[in-house]
Amino acid sequence: MTATLQGISSMATRQVLGELARDWQQRTGGNVDIESVGGVDAARRVAAGEAFDVVVLAIDAIQKLEAAGHLVAGSRVDLVESGVAIAVRDTAKRIDISSEDALKAAVLAAPTVGYSTGPSGVALIQLFQRWGIAQDLQGRLVQAPPGVPVGALVARGEVALGFQQLAELIHLEGITILGPMPAGVEIDTVFSGAVCARSKQGDAARELLAFMASPAADEAKRRNGMEPAA
Repeated sequence: MTATLQGISSMATRQVLGELARDWQQRTGGNVDIESVGGVDAARRVAAGEAFDVVVLAIDAIQKLEAAGHLVAGSRVDLVESGVAIAVRDTAKRIDISSEDALKAAVLAAPTVGYSTGPSGVALIQLFQRWGIAQDLQGRLVQAPPGVPVGALVARGEVALGFQQLAELIHLEGITILGPMPAGVEIDTVFSGAVCARSKQGDAARELLAFMASPAADEAKRRNGMEPAA
């Protein structure tokens, strides 16, 4: 009997990977167990040598792990492209975010603005710096703890305006998703998978990643707020 494939991923891909893993199990009879945690923690654990077969993280984190020898060279497969969306509490008034200027005004008017610890959060702070409003937002920015969805803070009323990848917002109750980032300031992240250097099931891990990158996985990706990676 084939051993269970062990994987780790960031929270952003938790829903879609869970669906794809179940689909792959039904197709092949193989078993997959993918743990989803904060992306920084996932990368740290792979780098520390925990015995995972596959890892799915933002492409820059995968590239760093590969360069450090923690992944099988050349095993990276780009899986999904994930865009940032904006949310408010479901009882809050809808806000205009239809243009870059409208979004900037909404951010400046918000008493609190939530963002994530992942690459999309870094990109958002860089956007605020480019707009020249980073100083104005001091004391109003709330970074969600690793592994905690920004949308959960929005739903509890701890954050008035929340930014996170759509895939992490669409399954949450208590929030209203206003829409994606407007044209010109989109924040998109590619998530990739790779075989971990310590894996003893390299062939099975490659087969799993190949399935997750195949057209058979496209519908699940879109259903979970993502697009297939180009």
